[in-house]
Amino acid sequence: MAVCFFGGRHMNASVAIQTLPEVYDNDEIVRIVDEVIAYIKSTGYKYYVGPFETTIEGDYDELMDIVKECQHIAIRAGAPAVMAYIKVSFKPDGDLLTIDRKVTKHHLDEK
Repeated sequence: MAVCFFGGRHMNASVAIQTLPEVYDNDEIVRIVDEVIAYIKSTGYKYYVGPFETTIEGDYDELMDIVKECQHIAIRAGAPAVMAYIKVSFKPDGDLLTIDRKVTKHHLDEK
């Protein structure tokens, strides 16, 4: 059994979150989602921003708190309502298939 740590934190989960604010102007969607991503960055967890969702790795319970707060951030940013699509990979023993292991090989040629 391997136990994963990142920055001294237990890493037993990976969460992908797609935040969908209920607004219809593209610039407003991007502005609100950018606020959510800024919050995710501020948590100090390893994250990866993709075109449809952001993936975060860390402790399961702490990640669930982050997912919850993402909804509040979108509302405080001006969305009257928000939907979210969440994917969760949870391995209590910490032997997590990491973001780096999944995607780095596909971005080696990028500059």
